[in-house]
Amino acid sequence: MKPQPPVTTIMGSPSLRAFLANSIVNAGLSGAAPTANGDITISVVSHGQGAMVEALLRQIAAVHDPRVVHVVLTHNLPAASVRRPEGGWPWRLTEIFNDTPAGFSTNHNKAFSRCDSALYCVLNPDIDITDAGIWAQLAQAAEQPGIGMAYPVLLSPDGSRQSNEREALTPLALLRRHVLKQPQRVADWVSAACWLVRSDAWRQLGGLDDSFFMYCEDADFCFRLQLAGWRMARAEARAVHYGGWHSRQFGPHLAWHVRSLLRLWTQPPLHRYLAAQAKARQ
Repeated sequence: MKPQPPVTTIMGSPSLRAFLANSIVNAGLSGAAPTANGDITISVVSHGQGAMVEALLRQIAAVHDPRVVHVVLTHNLPAASVRRPEGGWPWRLTEIFNDTPAGFSTNHNKAFSRCDSALYCVLNPDIDITDAGIWAQLAQAAEQPGIGMAYPVLLSPDGSRQSNEREALTPLALLRRHVLKQPQRVADWVSAACWLVRSDAWRQLGGLDDSFFMYCEDADFCFRLQLAGWRMARAEARAVHYGGWHSRQFGPHLAWHVRSLLRLWTQPPLHRYLAAQAKARQ
């Protein structure tokens, strides 16, 4: 029987986590430096979305591309392990179970510590992967000289195109987008629903900013990426994004969004990025 890639489980308990780190995780999963050009590690964070996440993993397996060598699944809320399909997964699977919920940035930064591939994918659980060529197209775009991150065209379930390419998050840009309903004029940043980032670029930037619990961390990352001399590239690959739009409703998501906007507006990356863009237009 053909040996299957391993499944690693990392529990939240400090003592058990330390035991697993020593006995299993270090066996080829240390994540210090890329080991093969073009290989991809995918990071998915589940917020109690067991059925959705399992469906996503099976989609990734169904359109399997040998570039995908490792999937890191973080359970941010209590959950059972995903069911292993008959014959196993075609890539290594690491499941991390958090003791307490962590933010978007923290979860994906921790997952990156398990990445030993040249490319790192941040992937939302509410994405449908049905395009068999998506990984080849994303990898081809990400590996072009000067490109730090590639992303697909995102579609809504009805087939309409989503606006995952957005202007810098200034109050004026938000007014144009949400009140005046004007189209985005430039792609200053890209929603992190689906990114393929060069691992060396992620490492250079120190990953996502952990001070953002949820929202705006993707905009901040894109500004810092470009300030560091990298560019972003849209691939022709397509994926369906369901998107919850929770931040448009009253509740904790709206509060997190407002708090993150205020942080973004008071931190240097946005202002440095806008200054660099203004200088480039002179």
